[in-house]
Amino acid sequence: MGFRKDFLWGGAISACQAEGAWDADGKVMTFPEVIQAIDPSQRKAMRQAWVTQQTIDEARTAPTARYPKRWGIDFYHTYKEDIALFAEMGFSVFRFSVQIARLFPDLEQPEPNPKALAFYDSVVEECLRHHIEPLITISHFDPPIAVWEQYGGWSNKKLIDIYCKYAHCLFTRYRGKVKYWVTFNEINMALKAPFKTLGMVSGEGADYENARWNGIHNQFVASAKAVLDAHRIDPSFRIGCMIADLASYPYSTDPNDVVANQTFDQFSNLGFLDVMVKGTYPYFYEKYFERQGIRLQDSEEERQLLRQGTVDFVGFSYYMSFLTAQSTIGKQMTGGNMSGGLKNEKLTATEWGWQIDPVGLRYVCNQLYDRYGKPLFVLENGMGAVEQPDAEGKIHDDYRIAYFREHLRQLRLAAEDGCDILGYTTWGPIDLISSSTSEMSKRYGFIYVDQDDAGHGTGRRLRKDSFYWYKDVIAHNGENL
Repeated sequence: MGFRKDFLWGGAISACQAEGAWDADGKVMTFPEVIQAIDPSQRKAMRQAWVTQQTIDEARTAPTARYPKRWGIDFYHTYKEDIALFAEMGFSVFRFSVQIARLFPDLEQPEPNPKALAFYDSVVEECLRHHIEPLITISHFDPPIAVWEQYGGWSNKKLIDIYCKYAHCLFTRYRGKVKYWVTFNEINMALKAPFKTLGMVSGEGADYENARWNGIHNQFVASAKAVLDAHRIDPSFRIGCMIADLASYPYSTDPNDVVANQTFDQFSNLGFLDVMVKGTYPYFYEKYFERQGIRLQDSEEERQLLRQGTVDFVGFSYYMSFLTAQSTIGKQMTGGNMSGGLKNEKLTATEWGWQIDPVGLRYVCNQLYDRYGKPLFVLENGMGAVEQPDAEGKIHDDYRIAYFREHLRQLRLAAEDGCDILGYTTWGPIDLISSSTSEMSKRYGFIYVDQDDAGHGTGRRLRKDSFYWYKDVIAHNGENL
């Protein structure tokens, strides 16, 4: 027993953290390109940059050097070299995203930007040439600034049709070439960083909360419509959803902590999946809307779309776990993926305070497969670390190998438990710009990129020790862990 014979092994990146070329060939500005790099002294703090209209206005005239996502790792020009390295590791799948800001710079233009099409055509073809299955994320934390300034964010229902036009373009363009798709990356991060998902600047109050939930609802509808359209275009397409699984355990055996943890899990994780996998809003969301005065601008037609346009697989990211209690007073907090929770003394942590919990991956797989009964896809898993080559130009990242080994052992146990797991794409197989802190120093890759936080360096790619380790794991289909 172990991983299925056709298990998909690979890695994942996002366009907004890797491509660079932020204003090339007709592309327009996006929210990631107005987020400055974090001060390294704040690394261990639970810090997530926020975006306001002032942030946007300042970014238009500020020096590009302050905004690392504008140059990324230059994947826009190095994709052939990078995909060849992925192929050398033995990837059978490569998850990447497409940017609507590149494909439809004017969101209402009828036809896509031909230069953007040529680029993404070439990325897909390069994958196929190396016998790598492309997995496309249609929207990955990169709403154009116009989503806010022209439409007021995803609470505007016009964005549903704009998204569906964009998705339709991709489905028809890559029919017969791309089988696996994800509609929205970590869609539940609308609760933590709505500018990344909903294209909304920071706010507060009842009106803001109402707009946020209407934006989330509109993305649910857009995802459902895209699923239905994709299946009409090509019944062999497999369309998935994705959450950032914010795994948590009760702080203690106090029943109040157990209920607090259950409520957190329902609200932050399961509720989003219930809508996209089951096709209906769960009772706890409906009750929350009632209590908070949230007025969804929905209709019976939209509710019917949600019931019909359910996804084919459940995608999720998994990095860490934390504890949840009824009260956090007097308890130590720890960092996380755009969020945080209470510290678990039984776990170690990365330099950014992300608690390392391999067993949690098995727990999450069983929880999600038991609840939904649909194939699972681990779309992100990894750890960031500060690294420099030694005098011989080598990067000895035993800590990363240990991280992946233990997580894959637990993932294999989940498969042996009976969970149907399609594949596993690490984040990210090559160093790129951090989503939350805009650092290059927070390195995840099997491949080192010679570039610092200010964008200086040769850009040269170097294989870390983990590169060869992952290559061997793939070659043995995870049987040698």
